[in-house]
Amino acid sequence: MPPDRRKFRIEREREIEMASLLATCAGSSSTTSLARRFSSLQSISSGTSRGPFRIPPNSSRPTCLSTENKYALRAIVNETSVSEPPQGVEESESDLVTSLKLKLLNAVSGLNRGLAANEDDLGKADSAAKELESIGGPVDLSSNLDKLQGRWKLIYSSAFSSRTLGGSRPGPPVGRLLPLTLGQVFQRIDVVNKDFDNIVELQIGTPWPIPPFEVTATLAHKFELIGDAKIKIVFEKTTVRPTGSFSQLPPLDLPRIPDALRPPSNTGAGEFEVTYIDSDIRITRGDKGELRVFVVA
Repeated sequence: MPPDRRKFRIEREREIEMASLLATCAGSSSTTSLARRFSSLQSISSGTSRGPFRIPPNSSRPTCLSTENKYALRAIVNETSVSEPPQGVEESESDLVTSLKLKLLNAVSGLNRGLAANEDDLGKADSAAKELESIGGPVDLSSNLDKLQGRWKLIYSSAFSSRTLGGSRPGPPVGRLLPLTLGQVFQRIDVVNKDFDNIVELQIGTPWPIPPFEVTATLAHKFELIGDAKIKIVFEKTTVRPTGSFSQLPPLDLPRIPDALRPPSNTGAGEFEVTYIDSDIRITRGDKGELRVFVVA
């Protein structure tokens, strides 16, 4: 593929992903601050046509989020620094948080959850995350564990830059030319029952003309809070459920390996610290230094 066409394709993929992430945030409880931020950005860019995207002066949210409007949002954010308030526009603390969240989303978009990240991408994502962590202050879940409750979508993991499904830990390789393709990754957390499930969509290559074998693997854990913001998870079992063309097949449960047979490097447990959390975004730092960014699914 010619370099110009490749660059255009990469930029378009980043635009599509960024628009999707912005739409996710705009549908959450921070809609008002996002809309206010977009209004400020648009007001200083009024000299240039931005397509059909418009926010009425007294509106608390964008009137619509069509494909064209999402691209307009992306263009506005790209042309104005999201880490600093526009000149002549006073920015409150909530607006600054929104700006830093947009900066982080921009840094991780188009990286295929980190699989396509290079050293420069890893540095930019880590820097943007640290800015948001700094302004958010220390996380205290001891009195408000409900903040973890729900289904979260993984949009970035620095560990995936190793090109393996296990990230910083051993795992099968993933890539465009390999038979195993990683799909969406979710975390489902139930704070009442202390359930912590990692849900991974996978596509396994098959010989032609057999369609690819699609499965959803649910790695079930129990979790406990250690201190104010550190989470310890203990693996229990994996359930593999066929989807797509093979969805009629029954699910398969893979129990935990007995401790006596478990390699010393695989303890079946792990820890991570929640370094930022609100109603939209959660940032965690793993026990092997992994940076992970989630949005509410």
